[in-house]
Amino acid sequence: MRETPRPRGTVGDTGSEPPQPRPGRAFAHTPGADGSGTPHRSDGRPPQTPRGARQPGRIGRLGATPPAPRRPTTWLPVALGVLFALLTWQVAADGPLRRLDERGGRALADSVLPGAAAEFFADLGNMPVAVPVLAAAVAFTALRGFGAGVFRWWPGPLAAVLAMVAVPLLVVPLKLAVDRAGPPGADGSGYYPSGHTATATVAYGAAVLLLLPLLSAAARRVLVVCCVLVNAGVGVGLVRSGYHWPLDVAASWCLGGILLWAVRVLLARYGRGPDPG
Repeated sequence: MRETPRPRGTVGDTGSEPPQPRPGRAFAHTPGADGSGTPHRSDGRPPQTPRGARQPGRIGRLGATPPAPRRPTTWLPVALGVLFALLTWQVAADGPLRRLDERGGRALADSVLPGAAAEFFADLGNMPVAVPVLAAAVAFTALRGFGAGVFRWWPGPLAAVLAMVAVPLLVVPLKLAVDRAGPPGADGSGYYPSGHTATATVAYGAAVLLLLPLLSAAARRVLVVCCVLVNAGVGVGLVRSGYHWPLDVAASWCLGGILLWAVRVLLARYGRGPDPG
């Protein structure tokens, strides 16, 4: 059965004309009325559409622009590099900072940690102790990422290994160039910067950076605090045991901080670790 088309109404039919505004309310719904920005709203509220609710930007612009992504900050390695250059200059030129450093080192040698505790923390900077910790973290994160099929699982472990390889490549030439004598009782020269401090800083720090994506927020804080305390203990233990001057330790912290910053940037840019779980 075919439907017959609905007859069109004439001009005089009821309901065929457009609605006429009622007297007394016409000015409240006109586009130019106060408190209204649209012909059908008089309460001043924005229309219920995403475009209508968008807030304008500065004058002359169509709208606010989204924030641009932040670039990696470079002030930290620059500050550490400037501080390292200052320390190296003072030590090599026998400046006032070196003389103050040696007086402070002699005063701290017998007043901070007991001998046994100082030796324990100083030994944590040995390569046979620190490097296996980093190797375990590298192997664990690499195998976990590869097994989970994570895209680009290798840049993080590779960056940590390269940072560890860079430690002797940087420290040994500096030791030969500065040729600083050790504390009283130490044999020979070449104590600036501290190789044990640089090894501990990079090995433990890089291991923490690799493990952070696998941990919860609370566990991350605990691990970072433990890493800072261990590295502080290594530096104090070396000074207390008479193996290094304080500036030897501080310079190695600067070098280690620069290398860890580079590892962090590579991890953020290229590495994508496995999800926690």
